[in-house]
Amino acid sequence: MAGIILTPSAQDYLADLLSKQDTDGVGIRVFITQPGTPYAETCIAYCKPGEEKPEDRMIALDAFNVWVDAVSEPFLEEALVDYATDRMGGQLTIKAPNAKVPMVNEDSPLNERINYLLQTEINPGLASHGGDVKLIDVVEGGIAILQFGGGCQGCGMVDVTLKEGIEKTLVARIPELTGVRDSTDHSVTENAYY
Repeated sequence: MAGIILTPSAQDYLADLLSKQDTDGVGIRVFITQPGTPYAETCIAYCKPGEEKPEDRMIALDAFNVWVDAVSEPFLEEALVDYATDRMGGQLTIKAPNAKVPMVNEDSPLNERINYLLQTEINPGLASHGGDVKLIDVVEGGIAILQFGGGCQGCGMVDVTLKEGIEKTLVARIPELTGVRDSTDHSVTENAYY
């Protein structure tokens, strides 16, 4: 199976765990939270029949099925799931060397490059205030429309953060962009609510 490798000891250990579940056909699902960022974490969870997502890739093993999250799959290339025993018992380990590697480059679509910078550089700073920002759209003239959430909503510093921090970073790193606007900016009238 390309991508992710489960060693025989990991398969035996997981099969034993799954056999103790009270659901027939339960398997595992492998996914990465915040793939391609420094905050990526590889996760394995129980996956009862019907809990998998339609776009997941199924890998049929002898004892159980593995569902691989479609978004996470490129980041799980060369991932290794192993079960190692020592005198303290045993431990399931997951090594995913590509989990934190960004899958964007200069040829990636504009919105992917913007989202990558938001996730890796902008949002970690905003997270300390309980906030985040996400891309809504890119409109004519190379203006990125962003939406603030969490602790940023209603914060009096949003305009300063937008212009001094986010706009400077994005415009410097993504040549197609000329500026950014908050989605609640009333000078953006195309979709304004009256």
